[in-house]
Amino acid sequence: MGIMSFIKSQLIDVIEWLDNSNDLLVYRFPDQDHEIKMGAKLTVRPGQAAIFVNEGKLADIFLPGLYTLATQNMPVLTTLKSWKHGFTSPFKAEIYYVNTKQFIDQTWGTRSPITLRDQEFGVVQLRAHGTYAIQICEPKVFFEKIVGTNYAITTDEIEGQLRSIVIRAFTVALGKMKIPMLDLAAAYEEIGDGAKVKMEKEFLEYGLALPKFIIENINVPPELEKAILARGAMNTLGDLNQYTQYQAAQAMREGASVPGGVAGQAMGLGAGFAFGGMMMNNMQGAQQNAAQGRSPFMPGAPMQQAMVACPACKAANAAGAKFCSGCGGKLGAGTHACAKCKTEVPDGSKFCNSCGQPQ
Repeated sequence: MGIMSFIKSQLIDVIEWLDNSNDLLVYRFPDQDHEIKMGAKLTVRPGQAAIFVNEGKLADIFLPGLYTLATQNMPVLTTLKSWKHGFTSPFKAEIYYVNTKQFIDQTWGTRSPITLRDQEFGVVQLRAHGTYAIQICEPKVFFEKIVGTNYAITTDEIEGQLRSIVIRAFTVALGKMKIPMLDLAAAYEEIGDGAKVKMEKEFLEYGLALPKFIIENINVPPELEKAILARGAMNTLGDLNQYTQYQAAQAMREGASVPGGVAGQAMGLGAGFAFGGMMMNNMQGAQQNAAQGRSPFMPGAPMQQAMVACPACKAANAAGAKFCSGCGGKLGAGTHACAKCKTEVPDGSKFCNSCGQPQ
């Protein structure tokens, strides 16, 4: 190889980059210490931008197109190099390609639960996750803030910083909106739009745009999910406002399911009557039907005989009975006033026969 052929092989006359990756944001063109030939062809494809850097200083930026490098289209580099008009000699410069396409399906999620105050359920803890998209909209800003002297930058390298911005903005938006827990599923778009406004401002500081932000799900703890399901079950039975009464009755019924002979059966029967009393006092028209001698649950049907629990063995007995059919003990030996409705209740009763209040 002659000396002239060797010199020509050291000159770069074609500059281009074909991106085959899905996560590369910035790529430095491999010059291998070769000089760039004045008049070389620079290809910048759609979704790309090319940045020339001279001795650590950002120079000219080229948007999509085909360029023949000359002093006329490299004004900043010409100034930095102190070139004279008509300069034709080879030169040294670093060339970075910036990927300006959208990078979709970037994932985010809360690592720790978000603690919020809800009107119905009090203090609750939530987790959330979703996706978002990023795009370099200001190549110069992104290069100065992120790239530095790196040869390449991938989405993984900035994922941690961006995720922190996303989660912080989402948490603030969710807290300020104070949306009731039961209405969260219908407000994903509203919450996302509110959080996106704050994120866009912070992303722009790094030269990034946020084309998309999606909330896929907001999760509640298992115990809260059970409470919500229980609330729905109560609504199917009627307007039961006393949620604690419902829980107490359910606990009694579950306890009675454990084998325990006559005592267990009596406990289950007593709990059943207590729960029935609560339903009777909460369903519409119950008192009116009772006053007319009809069943509160089946208008027109005769009212069934009221039952009372024995203070000693908890066996069910007909109202007005003087002695317990289970243990022979005397009934009605002592009563006390219910703290809620003031009805006289036999001593030892677990619940008030009138309003269902635990005794």
